[in-house]
Amino acid sequence: MTLALGIDPGTATTGYGVVRLTPEGILEVVAHGVIITPPHAPAHQRLLMLFTDINDLIALHKPDTYAVERLFFQRNVSTAIAVGQARGVVLLAIARVGGEVAEYTPNEVKQAVAGYGAADKRQVQEMVRTLLNLPELPRPDDAADALAIAITHLHTRRD
Repeated sequence: MTLALGIDPGTATTGYGVVRLTPEGILEVVAHGVIITPPHAPAHQRLLMLFTDINDLIALHKPDTYAVERLFFQRNVSTAIAVGQARGVVLLAIARVGGEVAEYTPNEVKQAVAGYGAADKRQVQEMVRTLLNLPELPRPDDAADALAIAITHLHTRRD
């Protein structure tokens, strides 16, 4: 049995998804949600909150493997910087426990989960729902994306 923590990083909202792959090859959702930091808090405090919450998730679930969305391209420079800072904090938290990290671009995740690298958000969410046998689409979007990242990793990693 393998437990993966997928993370869709952001300073304002970071999605997380914990997915188990059973020996029979069945995917099961263990937990998913978002870490939200207060918009008016200073950047360094928001990053500290994110770091603390990621450490808490790691301690609670004790994942075997980690996957983080790779920053592929952002038109908005300030958004790219904020996402890059959040990614750095997430990667630091994982490195702190000696975890190995795989990184996937949004197109790689879409290809792995929906079979089409240009799939829209709804198609990916529907496939996540189907693959994890959920009664409804996972919400919010950032958590659904994190689940998709964990699924991608469990389907593509090499042991």
